[in-house]
Amino acid sequence: MKALKISEAVVRRLPVYLQVLNDLRKRDVQTVSSQELGNKLDLNPAQIRKDLAYFGDFGRKGIGYDVSYLIEKIRQILKLDQPLFVALVGAGNLGRALSNYSTYLKDNMKITAIFDAHPSIVGTQINSLTVLPIEALKATVAELNIRVGIITVPAAEAQNVADRFVEAGIEGILNFAPTILRVPDEIRIHHADFTTELLSLAYYLDKEGDELNEPSMD
Repeated sequence: MKALKISEAVVRRLPVYLQVLNDLRKRDVQTVSSQELGNKLDLNPAQIRKDLAYFGDFGRKGIGYDVSYLIEKIRQILKLDQPLFVALVGAGNLGRALSNYSTYLKDNMKITAIFDAHPSIVGTQINSLTVLPIEALKATVAELNIRVGIITVPAAEAQNVADRFVEAGIEGILNFAPTILRVPDEIRIHHADFTTELLSLAYYLDKEGDELNEPSMD
């Protein structure tokens, strides 16, 4: 890998490339060009080539990319070639839905512990996991070598959970609570705020009609 800082935009595109490549492999497609990938993703092929070139020379001129080989390399770049254990705090509807979502399992990411603070939820089963009390988080993270935490609790409780994750030694957090969390600089945090995404999506609806109905400046 080249000794330079890779932008967040590039890293976020890699899983998208991986999804498309996995789909191609399922259809027994052996090679793909950057032009074909660009058409599927509505991206400039030059951007795809540039993104991949940050990490190595994976393509062959006139042939393109070997699909299986590129899948293997992107998985290595994303560190998906090794197990990555995840803890989830908040065993409500969203937490249960995420725990039942199995698509990421093939990428070696696995929710191995679920926690909640509500006595009526602690001790219940989600798939093969028993919901543990939040007080057991630190010991469980250490015991199971958990590196990533998911937060699916109400906004008012999210910072407390984030603090517990930091204290337990979690390295990355995916936050579904609709609030901004403060964590040390060395902790990577991503926010998945449905409300913000929906509100920003609404802005783009019927934009053509809005422009046609703009008042005249005459």
